[in-house]
Amino acid sequence: MIKKSKQFIVAAAVSAACLAGAFGPAQAAEEQYFMLPSYRVGPYGANGAAWYGGFIDYLSYVNMKGGIDGVQIAWDECETEYNNAKGVECYERLKAKAKAAPGPIHVMSTGISYALVDKTAADKLPLAMMGYGLTMAVDGSVFPWAFPLVTTYQMQASAIIKFLKDKNAGSLAGKKIVYLYHDSAYGKEPILALEAESRLNKFELVQIPVAHPGNEQGAQWQRIRQEKPDYVIMWGWGVMNMTALKTAQKMGFPREKMIGSWWAGSEEDVVPAGDAAKGYMSATWNVSGKGVPLIADIEKTVYGGGKGNLSDKSKLGTILYNRGVSAAVLSVESIRAAQAKYGKGKAMNPEQVRWGMENLNLDDARLKALGATGLLPEVKTSCDNHEGSGKVKLQQWDGSKWVVLSDWLEGNKALIHPLFQADAKKYAKEKGITPRDCAAEAKKK
Repeated sequence: MIKKSKQFIVAAAVSAACLAGAFGPAQAAEEQYFMLPSYRVGPYGANGAAWYGGFIDYLSYVNMKGGIDGVQIAWDECETEYNNAKGVECYERLKAKAKAAPGPIHVMSTGISYALVDKTAADKLPLAMMGYGLTMAVDGSVFPWAFPLVTTYQMQASAIIKFLKDKNAGSLAGKKIVYLYHDSAYGKEPILALEAESRLNKFELVQIPVAHPGNEQGAQWQRIRQEKPDYVIMWGWGVMNMTALKTAQKMGFPREKMIGSWWAGSEEDVVPAGDAAKGYMSATWNVSGKGVPLIADIEKTVYGGGKGNLSDKSKLGTILYNRGVSAAVLSVESIRAAQAKYGKGKAMNPEQVRWGMENLNLDDARLKALGATGLLPEVKTSCDNHEGSGKVKLQQWDGSKWVVLSDWLEGNKALIHPLFQADAKKYAKEKGITPRDCAAEAKKK
């Protein structure tokens, strides 16, 4: 199902857009179009609703402020139910409309992004994987059209290890860490990094998978009780997270010794778990709350103007809502970067948007100008680094809100980056891809 959600300046533009949607991919001359293969139903629907709600609210906010230097934004949602096949179907259905002037594509699913990496490269459409997806796509020499922006699963896992080392006087030698993970592409992504960290830091790593969707974990937690680990790192999603917290409480495992990934650290995970969540920690690449000026202004402008995407306004300011806003900020700023090079006030074509994503420089000064100071880390991309940051914060649930425990932390880049760079080279060889010469391209700038 495709949900049309378009905003335009004048009624004539609305009529033209409706005709385009009914009869073909034609679009207004100066309009940037986002396809959104989203999910608001199924076992992960609550998570998707908050994230895409924040994303769409920011697009509406930009439109209400005059667009991207005058260029209005349009979008279509297509329900994927977090299903890989449906995600590909949505992409194929909407890609023709995105050909002229696309926004970065966001699928919010590692599995769907895996399925689209080669397709988007062949179609020359920019794929964003913000905090998820194919880690080795950080190497833009091999993956020019894929952008795992902000930070990756492997760098996140390394940052968690760094945090735990700091809690243990700089050493994890002799410790035992269980990795409890969603048995999917998402859950398997950080294993390479965790194994490398375990060898380097001399701790025992025990890997325990949980089958989708994760509402049955009795056997896994019996194993954890037998293993008696010092810590549990949890890579969960949706109902798996709440189930793990409740089961940990029943088994008597301290939640203060559990650290989740950023997809296991939202209000959707901890509030339903009640007291079982108190003390639980997670990584995050964005903060929660309406204390961020941008989030407060979105509520005032978008919801005050009756154009809010969410019927449940309690989600405003939550981790996933703010993360959706963060993703939209990076997307719009990529288009602004492209406009600065190719022409302000013009809709950007796919190659121009790709250039903007690869030359993004969202520094503290720009974050402050956007009212987003502290919302997310600085992000600076390049041909050979489509990640742009690699930093996270650690937070802890106090029973009613998330409390930030750390400043921005970066994992062991010297250990982690060579791992996925080697994978990228192998991928290029298997696919017959000739990598770009990033150093030569940098000299031409």
